[in-house]
Amino acid sequence: MRVGIFGVGLDTYWPQFKGLLPRLEAYRQQIRRRMEEMGVAVVDAGMVDNPDKARKAADYLKEENINIAFLYISTYALSSTVLPIAQQLKVPVILLNIQPVAAIDYEKLNRMGDRGDMTGEWLAHCQACSVPEIACVFNRSGIRYDIISGYLTEDRTWREIREWIEAAGVFHSLNHGRMGIMGHYYGGMLDVYTDLTELAATFGTHIEMIEMCELKAIRDAVSIDEVDLKINEFGTAFDVVPECKNEEIERAARTSVALDRLVAAHSIDALAYYYEGYNGNDYENIVTSVIAGNTLLTGKGIPVAGECEVKNVQAMKMLAAFGAGGSFAEFYAMDFTDDVVLLGHDGPAHFNMAEERVKLVPLPVYHGKPGKGLSIQMSVKQGPVTILSVVEGKDGFSLLVAEGESVAGPTLPIGNANSRYKFTVSARDFIEQWSKAGPSHHCAIGTGHLAGKIKKLGFLLNIPVKQVASG
Repeated sequence: MRVGIFGVGLDTYWPQFKGLLPRLEAYRQQIRRRMEEMGVAVVDAGMVDNPDKARKAADYLKEENINIAFLYISTYALSSTVLPIAQQLKVPVILLNIQPVAAIDYEKLNRMGDRGDMTGEWLAHCQACSVPEIACVFNRSGIRYDIISGYLTEDRTWREIREWIEAAGVFHSLNHGRMGIMGHYYGGMLDVYTDLTELAATFGTHIEMIEMCELKAIRDAVSIDEVDLKINEFGTAFDVVPECKNEEIERAARTSVALDRLVAAHSIDALAYYYEGYNGNDYENIVTSVIAGNTLLTGKGIPVAGECEVKNVQAMKMLAAFGAGGSFAEFYAMDFTDDVVLLGHDGPAHFNMAEERVKLVPLPVYHGKPGKGLSIQMSVKQGPVTILSVVEGKDGFSLLVAEGESVAGPTLPIGNANSRYKFTVSARDFIEQWSKAGPSHHCAIGTGHLAGKIKKLGFLLNIPVKQVASG
């Protein structure tokens, strides 16, 4: 992921005001260094102060294949030096209306005496002058942009820049992602069905169709030594309760090894699956033993969603790319006494998000699904969380986000992920507002409050973002 930056100014100023150009160049270089400290490659096209340099800067940034451009308004600049770059780059542009300090030192400037020197000092703080001009021209030209206004030493300014860079990184990840789909939808869940062509067009994600018979062939070839190593991994990642039978642990471990190989063979970084099989056949045997392995994959940043919930594994991948986990969930119940909403799900979860060590437990029956086997029992760690859904409506895709808190209280030890969540709106208002926004009944849970980053990601994806609760 590559970030571009360039400064804009007016070449007429440099011979008029001694020292102004190097001073403004130093501010841009300071911004570039701070961006590089965030762990991204930054391509600096320098100071653009006339139309000729604009063309050269555009060519350079295009050659460097940047994903997002930061336009640092060094001082007043003509919009004619800006538009050619934005038109050629065809990437989102973020205007940096960033002053060197929070406010001009009026007394110092007024004591300078010489009006020429005073004007030069003023121009060093004149970033806001070009913001309306550039915005006007971008609006009329159909250029997609946003604005950060602040000053160099302000924490809020750098938080905004970091969020844009992180959002651009997630955008890049989605555009280069490979989602596997194995099996079929859970029959009758009409909300889960999705348009894969529209999803690929919106997010840039490649869709790879995977056959169950391939997973079986890989699983049949797994060695005893590989099974033993995976059982040891289960013991490290999970609290394997004594009730788990050895044959179930071995069955799940063999399937987990096969899943790892399948994901590697197809370079998959997200997987949606569902299968039932028929009358205890081999495929049913496999699909009833995937939960532990899919949980390990999810915890390693390869999210897995059951019931073939393609939209939701995309939401889980976004949260994973933000470093926030991303666990599969759905609404369970409402506690009107404590004003909380209970969410969770059977199947794979994100073990790194657990309040306590994740339990691997036996289930005598998978409710609504065939067979029995091992399952995951956990609660999401207490503290700030973000709920995210990829919503598909009549006008295409959008993002639905809410910030809340995972809170303490009684949960149900039924072999599922199960947590309690509180929001700034009442539980009653939350479930109604969330549902009316049109998501499927599944959602993704991530740690931390991420609505600001997700709104920026929505801008980069050019899709709407709706928020129903803030942290």
